[in-house]
Amino acid sequence: MQYLSMFFWLFFVFSLLTPWLRQKNLETSRISLINRIEKGRKSRIIALIHRQETMSILGIPLIRYINIEDSEAVLRAIRLTDPDMPIDIILHTPGGLVLAAEQISLALIRHKAKVTVFVPHYAMSGGTMVSMAADEIIMDENAVLGPVDPQLGQYPAVSILKVLKDKDKNKIDDETMILADIAGKAIRQVRVFVEKLLVENKCSKEKAKKLAQTLTEGRWTHDYPITFEEAKELGLCVSSEMPKEIYELMDLYPQNPGKRPSVQYIPLPYKKPTAPPIKKS
Repeated sequence: MQYLSMFFWLFFVFSLLTPWLRQKNLETSRISLINRIEKGRKSRIIALIHRQETMSILGIPLIRYINIEDSEAVLRAIRLTDPDMPIDIILHTPGGLVLAAEQISLALIRHKAKVTVFVPHYAMSGGTMVSMAADEIIMDENAVLGPVDPQLGQYPAVSILKVLKDKDKNKIDDETMILADIAGKAIRQVRVFVEKLLVENKCSKEKAKKLAQTLTEGRWTHDYPITFEEAKELGLCVSSEMPKEIYELMDLYPQNPGKRPSVQYIPLPYKKPTAPPIKKS
């Protein structure tokens, strides 16, 4: 009975420590790879990667987005970087708070040395705003950016304003009228910020104004994917020369491992098989 009790407690302690040890091993691998990339590129690497990771013992996945804690951490990293040292930001995010994204963008635009943003998969909304503060955006050919039109709760600001145009004001409730007023201010504020950001990033005033309007006017849904080709057409400075180390780093940010994977494959590069030589008769 005593051995059974000891075995139970050992199993219990092992179950508690396993997720922690797995996470510590991942973090060590990430730091090691980031250090290797920094030495190769002679730059400061800042990874802003949002995944659903199981950080707690109970295994509850945490949904991540750009928040004030992120902006504080990025600003701290920029302050610790010599003004003449390039900064490379690895972005993988669905977006987040406008305030946080604007703070990060302003800090990057003020950095003297070159700023490069790497988008291996997607950088939507606030992630796109941060990307526009970079001197160069390096995207995977299948990666996407997104519009930066502001959202009020679950509704796009542009759609709230549309209610005032399509409906008699006497039949609109006070709450909707207040929301419409806030929506108008939000669109103007974001549009002006994006325009100033692009101008400070050596973009002509005419081009900056046109691009800012395109990305904030609500012509698309907020989750509309701006592809690599479309980003080029819009005038963004994008390139597809993604270093393989960026993909390796993304592999160290796995999704929640507690669930059955919906995509499976053998993680090895496959090459087209060569045809056998034709024998002469």
